[in-house]
Amino acid sequence: MRPKEIALGGLLTAFALLIPLAFRGTFLQFYIPAIAYSATFASHVPSMLAMLISPAVAALVGLGSTLGFLVTLGPVIAARAFIHTIWGVVGAEMVRRGRSLLAALIVALPIHAIGEGVVVWLLGPGFQAGLFVAAGTVIHHVIDSVITLALARLLAPVLALHERAA
Repeated sequence: MRPKEIALGGLLTAFALLIPLAFRGTFLQFYIPAIAYSATFASHVPSMLAMLISPAVAALVGLGSTLGFLVTLGPVIAARAFIHTIWGVVGAEMVRRGRSLLAALIVALPIHAIGEGVVVWLLGPGFQAGLFVAAGTVIHHVIDSVITLALARLLAPVLALHERAA
């Protein structure tokens, strides 16, 4: 990885850790322990922005998110957050191959929702809770995608990793 990728990856990983820690117990986090459901405002944004940098950075940010949620909400929510690593790498690979961020976010959506639903089905309260989590994840993914697309447009000069030849 190039130094700029490492620096951006470190910043996004810090945000992926900070969001669950800072938003825990506030109005920015919706949590239903009985069904292992949580929705933390903007928690997917670092992983989504990481897709613009590289698959390795997307994996790092997904792991940072996993750690943040493990510390704040426990192992089932952390396992859900680990799914960010999978869809983040898939999306980053798409972007690396020339696809748009929007296309990557659309492809990531079913991986994200089904992945988190399966985690709750297998590790949490069961199938119905998994369906609820999957549906909630769809809504949360779409909202965070809109935030990410707006931020990506604003941050385009910073995120530009391929310098123009002088």
